[in-house]
Amino acid sequence: MDLVIGKIVKPQGIRGEIKVLPYTDGADAFKDIKRVFIDGAEYKILNARTGDGMAYLSLRGVADRNAAELLRNKELLLPRDEAPAPEEGSYYIADLIGSEIVTETGKILGTLKEIRQAATDIYTLETEKEEILFPAAAGVVLAVDTEYKKITVSEKRFKEVAVL
Repeated sequence: MDLVIGKIVKPQGIRGEIKVLPYTDGADAFKDIKRVFIDGAEYKILNARTGDGMAYLSLRGVADRNAAELLRNKELLLPRDEAPAPEEGSYYIADLIGSEIVTETGKILGTLKEIRQAATDIYTLETEKEEILFPAAAGVVLAVDTEYKKITVSEKRFKEVAVL
């Protein structure tokens, strides 16, 4: 399984460099990545730098602004086995999507459909009837088990912060 690690925002300069919005915890992660895939094609990263929360990449085969322009708004993928292990308490979004969300007493609330990245990530819980948004804030999410695809939340805190 591949991980989506960022989105190309635009060309940067005239030499084929691209500006990337990282979907990682930080742009610095791109400095350790050797290759990415865009629309199924492999691109070796020749140079990576960061600034203002963005990654700026030079890719083999993307020699000028016109070539970089063709990649605008495309997503960068990384093979899962090449991804660095997430830090303690951090998870890849791909590992969380589809998880069953339950309360500490075992009551099933629904399935995690989407995560919107923000200062505190916003989870979209899908039930048979509706979608519910809630922040993955301290005290709301109690435990995450990626092996069994299960996220345990505090029922009390969930009811306080959930938005229908």
